[in-house]
Amino acid sequence: MNVLILAQYYPPDMGGGATRASNMSNALVSNDCSVTVITSFPHYPKGNIPKKYRWKPLVIENENEIKVIRTFVPPLASTGLMRRVVLFLSFIIGCIYAMPLVGEIDVIWAGNPNVISVYPSIIYKIIKKKPIIQNVDDLWPESLIDLNWANKKILIFPLKIIAFITYSISSAITLISPAYSKILIDEYHVNPAKLSVIFAGVDLNVFNNKIEEKKSPFFRILYIGSFSPAYDFDQILNAAELLLPIHNVQFILQGGGELLPSIQKKVQERKLSNVNVVDKIVDRKKVAKILAEVDVLILPLGDFKYVETGISTKLFEYQAAQKAIICCSRGMHKEYILSTKSGIAVDPGDYKSLANAILFLKEHENLSEEYGLNGRRFVENNLTLKHIGLEMVNIINNLK
Repeated sequence: MNVLILAQYYPPDMGGGATRASNMSNALVSNDCSVTVITSFPHYPKGNIPKKYRWKPLVIENENEIKVIRTFVPPLASTGLMRRVVLFLSFIIGCIYAMPLVGEIDVIWAGNPNVISVYPSIIYKIIKKKPIIQNVDDLWPESLIDLNWANKKILIFPLKIIAFITYSISSAITLISPAYSKILIDEYHVNPAKLSVIFAGVDLNVFNNKIEEKKSPFFRILYIGSFSPAYDFDQILNAAELLLPIHNVQFILQGGGELLPSIQKKVQERKLSNVNVVDKIVDRKKVAKILAEVDVLILPLGDFKYVETGISTKLFEYQAAQKAIICCSRGMHKEYILSTKSGIAVDPGDYKSLANAILFLKEHENLSEEYGLNGRRFVENNLTLKHIGLEMVNIINNLK
């Protein structure tokens, strides 16, 4: 079976979309599929494109039996609506001119951004006469509305029409969260038979849980990933301020993204000596090592209606690291954490409850370890790459 994946973000880009696309690629290979990925040159979040790609029309690479075709994208930071539009258009154009290099395919998986990647997929569908499976990690344009990137009524209607077209033309739709189903059925009249939930898998060869933990006198709470407006870092900083008198509690915020300068400034102005902001994006192996060296992992979601209907890919990697998780959520993330018994949920913005949860886990080491074991077992039993790849293969076979 030959699968074409279109994904603007793919490692070494960071973020859930890149991780999801990479995991699905490897998951399909583990189920004896041939996979070709078309993606942009690495550029997220700052637009720093590695020298080996700069100003070339495309570069073909082979990664773990996966053919990766990387296409031109301008060196723009992923900030502001206009820059993002330029990056999206560059990706669409790159997908089209890469077509002669693709070869035979059986299906197209429109990975990320899902609504954007479906449009070049339509060209492949027409020419190759093959079905499209649309992946939905984030709801478009709903997530844009949540983050005030598209909050004018005059913009919302055409954006919803664009999304409606992509849902209509897709033969199947893979959802990262079961809560998306109701929205697609009620608002976009999607046939429920098209919808399947596939959680983002975890590569247990990377998150192998065999990394020797670094000993430290500090009780460390880590967030690692994108500094995105979808997250409420003020909740962490406020909790950190409350915990300043507890001298052996340390917060680590690592990653990159548009909120980084603001976070650094707030930490400095408020003299939060217990918060370490690390401006560094690392690959998955280093992420796994960093996760293994701390005590608690945190997902500080903002209080957004549609963001709360999703499930962050970060949660699955957190579980694989066998660490207790504190999730700031009152939606699907909370439901997922509690149902898998892998951590504690507090309401978004409630920094006092967050501080109390941190102290609770610090004082109840056995329970913290139990949460970690529960999360790890859930991943091993349900979220291996082999497992999610088989789910995708079954969906593809049902299209025939």
